[in-house]
Amino acid sequence: MAFTGKATYDGGSTLPELVRDVSDVVGLISAAETPLLDAIGDGELDARSTKHEWMEDALNPTSGAVDHVGGYNDSATGLEVADNTRFRVGDMIQPESSSEVMLITAVASTGITVTRGYGGTSADSLSSGATLEIISFAALEGDDAPSSRETTRSGKSNYTQIFTEAVKVSGSMNAADAVAVASEFDYQVMNRMKELLRQLERTALSGVKHASTPIGSSTVRRTMQGIIPSITAGIYDASSAALTEAILNAAIRAVWELGGRPNAIVVGGFQKRKISSFISSQRSYTSEESFLKETVGVYESDFGMQRVILSRWVPADTALLLDLTKIKVVPLRGRNFQLRELAATGDFRHSQLVGEYTLEIRNAADGGHGKITNLATS
Repeated sequence: MAFTGKATYDGGSTLPELVRDVSDVVGLISAAETPLLDAIGDGELDARSTKHEWMEDALNPTSGAVDHVGGYNDSATGLEVADNTRFRVGDMIQPESSSEVMLITAVASTGITVTRGYGGTSADSLSSGATLEIISFAALEGDDAPSSRETTRSGKSNYTQIFTEAVKVSGSMNAADAVAVASEFDYQVMNRMKELLRQLERTALSGVKHASTPIGSSTVRRTMQGIIPSITAGIYDASSAALTEAILNAAIRAVWELGGRPNAIVVGGFQKRKISSFISSQRSYTSEESFLKETVGVYESDFGMQRVILSRWVPADTALLLDLTKIKVVPLRGRNFQLRELAATGDFRHSQLVGEYTLEIRNAADGGHGKITNLATS
């Protein structure tokens, strides 16, 4: 008898098969992985209120900028600066891209007075907006202690968002031996939980808080701010160019110069292939090898090592440069994901999956993280 794909015995073309044999595997097409949440891990502390707050601080600035239309020639000693509070009498400063060192001799409300070409260095002209790097403060022997320069901590906040799905299965369905699953109710709970985790990851990336009533109300849904809209410094606009090592390193450098140390690059599928292509020109393959590996999982730049994380939920034209040590996704206390049985008002089992979470991302506005935007996607 020719092989037909059926058991060799059947009841004929007009009768049903004796047994319906279905493999105990159900294929899920919709992606459910949460690589960013997995990389971040669990936070040490819970949120204690629907408005989650934390404190941020920074060291005193190490540079200022010339603020004078047309700049200055190489003999000017009175310099207008954008922020005079960054400088003290006795500071040695150096203009960007110059070997000249200057010594500050006076600080006024509008600017600073300097000794040009200090220590025998060669004076240079200064352009408007030029950065003045503070090398160090030089104290006088026997002088009083300098004025203290404490920094002021700033409060940052985000809001919790409620994530929930319901599961409702009839008594008959729950009691019967379901095809391919041991328990229909447990199977539905598992799938809804995957969907909630997917929602949480996507919100942690791209969510935005309500513009006028972020705390929410009985008519306004409380939503949390995600990573992408939170990052307002360290932004590199690729201007529709394809992602290259030069662009990636320039963006990482921009974050590094702001004081950040990103340890992860989070990208979608298209940009991940671009990063993996960095090694194509250096990869050799011989006939003795049984497989070809052409992927980058960790990228070592001049500014440290960055783990490359592939996420389906990052916009195709964006690459995120994150310091994962400064990011946490935390539940409101006692509101981590849990299954709650609802009152039975009929012949069914009814439950609700619910959790309330928020994102804490530190130094997002001052260079702790970065992002590359407007990358080519084709």
